[in-house]
Amino acid sequence: MHRSSLLSLILIAACAGHPTPPPEATPAPTPAPPPATISQAASDPDIVPAPVADSILDRELVEELRIAADSAADEAILDRLADLHTETPDSAAGEDLSAEEAPATAEGKKALTNEPVTFDIDVARFNNHDRVQYYLDFFRTTGRERFGVWLSRMPRYEAMIRQRLQAEGLPGDLVYLALIESGFSNTATSRARAVGMWQFMKGTGRLYGLRVDRWVDERRDPIKATDAAARHLKDLTGMFGSYYLAAAAYNAGAGRVSRGLNRLPDDENDTIPSDATFFRLYDTKLLRRETKDYVPKLIAAAMIAKEPAKYGFPVLSPEAAAPYDSIVVPDQTGLDVIARLADTTIAALRELNPQYLRLATPPSTHSVVRLPPGTGEPTTIAYADLPAGKRVSYREHVVRSGETLGAVAKRYGVGKTDIIAANPRIRGNSIRAGQNLVIPTLGPLPAEVTRQLATEPTDADFHRVRRGENLRSIAGRYGVSQRQLQAWNHMGKSTRIRAGQRLRVSPPDVQIRLASKSAAKSSAKATAAAGNTAGRSHVVRRGDTLAGLARRYGVSVQALRAANGLSDDATLRRGVRLRIPA
Repeated sequence: MHRSSLLSLILIAACAGHPTPPPEATPAPTPAPPPATISQAASDPDIVPAPVADSILDRELVEELRIAADSAADEAILDRLADLHTETPDSAAGEDLSAEEAPATAEGKKALTNEPVTFDIDVARFNNHDRVQYYLDFFRTTGRERFGVWLSRMPRYEAMIRQRLQAEGLPGDLVYLALIESGFSNTATSRARAVGMWQFMKGTGRLYGLRVDRWVDERRDPIKATDAAARHLKDLTGMFGSYYLAAAAYNAGAGRVSRGLNRLPDDENDTIPSDATFFRLYDTKLLRRETKDYVPKLIAAAMIAKEPAKYGFPVLSPEAAAPYDSIVVPDQTGLDVIARLADTTIAALRELNPQYLRLATPPSTHSVVRLPPGTGEPTTIAYADLPAGKRVSYREHVVRSGETLGAVAKRYGVGKTDIIAANPRIRGNSIRAGQNLVIPTLGPLPAEVTRQLATEPTDADFHRVRRGENLRSIAGRYGVSQRQLQAWNHMGKSTRIRAGQRLRVSPPDVQIRLASKSAAKSSAKATAAAGNTAGRSHVVRRGDTLAGLARRYGVSVQALRAANGLSDDATLRRGVRLRIPA
C-alpha cells in the first residue's frame, strides 16, 4: 500500500464525522459488513477504492479506511439531498420513472400482488404531493445507489428503533427519519456538525443525556442515540400535536416552527394543529426550503422502504436484534487491548462501540464496552488478570535533537496533553534530546506512523529494567531462561544489569517487520530476511491470545491452530511453547 494512498484515505477519514453508563441489557445489532464492497467502490465516484491488503495490519487499516470512505459517500449524497431546492422536479431528479416502469424482480412481481401496505403515519393523504413525487424519482434515479445502501443497512436497526419509538407512544414508521437523516450511518456528520444516525447537534444531544466530549460521542451510539431521539420526538409531538410538525421541528428546531405557526393565517377548517397544518406551512415562506422538503422526503422514503420491490429495490428480510455481550471497564482501556482479550478484531469492536472517539474508553470512568456474543465471560476473566499498566497501548520514544513536544505528538497522532499526562517529569512543554517518553497511542497508530515504525522491533520484544529487578526475575516474567537473555543481549556470562537498561526478551529472528510493497520491491534483501520465518516459536505469556499472536507474527489464527494441533475451543496456557508457521 503506497504512502500517498494512505494519506489521501486518512484525510477522508478525518473529515468523516463520533453520566457513567450502566451495564446494558438491550440487545445491539450484530455488526454486518457494510454493503459498499471494494468492487462497488470502484464504480462509485463518491467512494474511494480501498487498497489491497498485504498484511494483517493493512487489513485492519483497510477496514477502518473503507468505513470512513463509505461514510464520506453517505455525507456527499446527504448534502446533495439537502441542496435539492429547485421547484422543477425533472431538472434535479434525473430520468423520471413511474412505479409501473420500475425494474421488477421475481420478488417484486410477487410483492405487487400482495395486500396494500399500511402506515402508522399519514402517507395516503399526501403521497401525490409534487415534492413527494419529486423525491420518489430522485431516490430511484440519481440517488439510487446510495439509497439502496441505506435500505440494506436498515434491517440491522429497524426492529430496535421501532420498539423504542412505540415505547414512547410514537408511530414506528418514524424509523424512516433515520433513513433520510443519515442513511442509518453512525458516523455521518452534516455540514452543520450534526452527528450520528439521528443527526443530533451537540447541545440537543447533551440536553437528552448524551455524553459528547473529546473521549466519547454518544450521538454515534445507535442505542443511546435512538433512545434520545425517541424522547425528543415525543416532546416535539406533545408540543405541536402532529407527527409531521414534530418532524419539521426535529429538522429546523421547535422555535422556528412555532414562529411559523404563530404567523400562519387562521383557517376555520384547521383550528387544531394537524399534519395538514404542516402542508399549509409548506405553501408559505415561513419555513426554509430544507425544512419544507423534510416531510416529503420522509413520505417518499417510507413509501419505498415499505414496498422496495415496487420501486425496483431488492426486498430484504427484517433482522431480529442480535444479542451481544459486554464488559464494564473501571478506567481508561484501549479497544485494541479489549479486542486482543476477546480474540476479535478492532474493526469489530469499533462497529459495536462507535461512540469511543479515541479508540479507548475515557479515563476515571466506568465504561461499558460491547463485545461479540459469547466473548463476555472469557474477556472479563482475562481483563481481571491484566495489570493496570497494560490496559492502554503505549510506545516509548527517545527524543532526538531538535524535536519538540508538538512534533512528537503529531508523529504519533496524540495530543501534547496526553503525552504530558503519561510523563509526569515533563515540565511545561520542555523536552530534551535523549529523554525517554511514554507515548499513549490509545489503539492503532495513524497510518503514516505505522509505516515509519514498520521495520522497528515492537515493544513486546524488549524490557526496560526497573530498579530492584535482576536477570532471573525478568527471565521468569517472560517465560524464558536466564541463559537466553544473556545470549540475546550479548552479555556473555555476566548477569549484571542496571536500571533503565533495555533488554531483548525474545529471540531476534521472531521480530515481525512489516513493510509496504514498495519498500519490499526496493530491497530484495530485506524481503528475503523478512520471509525467513521457518522454525519460529513463541512461549505463551499471561494475556496472550491466538488472535494477538496471529497479528504479531503475521499469520492466521487457523494456521496457528493447525501448526500446534489446537482445537477451536482450546485455551492457551502460560509457559507453553507454540510453533509459529511460516
